[in-house]
Amino acid sequence: MSGRKGLQQRCEREIKLAGRTYRLGHVMTVKELAAYLRVHPSTIYKLLRLHELPGFRVASEWRFNLATIDRWLLERNVKPSDDESVRRAELGRGRDSS
Repeated sequence: MSGRKGLQQRCEREIKLAGRTYRLGHVMTVKELAAYLRVHPSTIYKLLRLHELPGFRVASEWRFNLATIDRWLLERNVKPSDDESVRRAELGRGRDSS
């Protein structure tokens, strides 16, 4: 269990700004997020184009906060360990069937 706590400490950073402490969570790249969600990176870019995935840019690169992604998954009732077919069905929702 101490290994997980160590990882958490490395992934989260704290900054003090205007007398308040803010905790910054783990930030992932497109490649890391694709591996986490078990989808192809092109799926990540597609969801970004459709404005369906919460992310932010650092220069020209996309980044994703792990806590925000986990909330996004829970809102859609999808867990990272779910079967890929369930995930694909969920990602396919909202598309026009034309």
